[in-house]
Amino acid sequence: MATLAAWFWNERFWLPHNVTWADLADPAPGAEYPKAGHLLAALPLALFIFAVRILFERLIARPCAHMLRIQAEGSRRAQPNAVLEKVFTSITKSPDPRRLDGLSKQLDWEVRKLQRWFRHRRNQDKPSTLTKFCESMWRFTFYLFIFTYGFHFLWQSPWMWDTRQCWYNYPFQLLSPGLYYYYVTELAFYWSLMFSQFTDIKRKDFLLMFIHHLATVSLVSFSYVNNMVRVGSLVMCVHDVSDFLLEAAKLANYAKYQRVCDSLFVLFGVVFFSTRLIIYPFWVLNSTLFESWTIIGPFPSWWLFNGLLLVLQVLHIIWSYFIARIAFKAMLRGKSRLVSLFSGGARTVSHLRDLLLPPLFLLLAHSISVLWRVVFTSGLCSAVSKDDRSDIESSSEEETESSKDSNKSATSPKGENGTNGHSATGAWVQDHF
Repeated sequence: MATLAAWFWNERFWLPHNVTWADLADPAPGAEYPKAGHLLAALPLALFIFAVRILFERLIARPCAHMLRIQAEGSRRAQPNAVLEKVFTSITKSPDPRRLDGLSKQLDWEVRKLQRWFRHRRNQDKPSTLTKFCESMWRFTFYLFIFTYGFHFLWQSPWMWDTRQCWYNYPFQLLSPGLYYYYVTELAFYWSLMFSQFTDIKRKDFLLMFIHHLATVSLVSFSYVNNMVRVGSLVMCVHDVSDFLLEAAKLANYAKYQRVCDSLFVLFGVVFFSTRLIIYPFWVLNSTLFESWTIIGPFPSWWLFNGLLLVLQVLHIIWSYFIARIAFKAMLRGKSRLVSLFSGGARTVSHLRDLLLPPLFLLLAHSISVLWRVVFTSGLCSAVSKDDRSDIESSSEEETESSKDSNKSATSPKGENGTNGHSATGAWVQDHF
């Protein structure tokens, strides 16, 4: 076990040249460097945040929903039937005509009755508008809080105004209490999202979102361990800025304040495109790729960190393109309501995410595996023996509904779009890396 730990924490991978863990072990009195052990505090904090969410939704969000006359919809429950339930849970939630004919003969039911049963059964699993409102109100509150805190902290930090400060004297950069609280709170929130997935209503993208949250936790933890917290705080703030706007738009949609909702979606879109396609690549990536290269030079974990940030930017471009294309096509058709516009393309973006995330995640895992083999094949012994360190050089992503339901949603006079925004926009905005 000690050998495995020494291999994992090999200095040749984590730290720049000529820097060892021992150099970071004893800072000046009263000072502190980021350490892996600090991240353990995020676990009990995640449980606390999860408990706060439950109380918030029951004591604050639900009363607000009732004030806005948002009630839990009493969806009609499907008639209990063991055969159909087994087909629904084990085979398909939307049987094709051939299977419906077989079930019709087996149960002596009309095909129309079977179609109605499956429709009611699918609707039975959908979260009510009240549930979605409470969830969005919690997310809106947290995102607004964490963005406000992070922006206020960064406003007073020199590296927000001069990104080269992220790399001067790296990795010997002291950890301030404000930066520690920012990092641990963000990390704890994403841990709480992973916990809540097992208690919330199960959605179609359960596994993909679990992988997404896990990847986010890994990225935040990775940047903390190798003390890239300054640039990491910039990445988190850039992503946090649009999250609460999306949740605010969803709240307005559930409350049927359509004009407010449309305006917020426009604002969200402007902020999203500007932060993900302009600020992130030309401010953050410019610093991590070029300024850091000039000031500290590349090393193995530097390559991995920048590779992950570049993958994130590729996803930004792909998602932005499809959202813009969906919006443009909808406007050409004369649709005036942006929520219907976005929800009409929700399945497209969701399918895109389903298609892209697994191969990207596997590609990322494979790249990490190759990189670690290259870095550590010749350095295992050096990780065990401290005396030999100096002799070793460092190596260079809701079930698809019918078109009838979609059209009904898009043309609803009340502006309801039948989606909680989670399956498409919410999934890629609210839980980013």
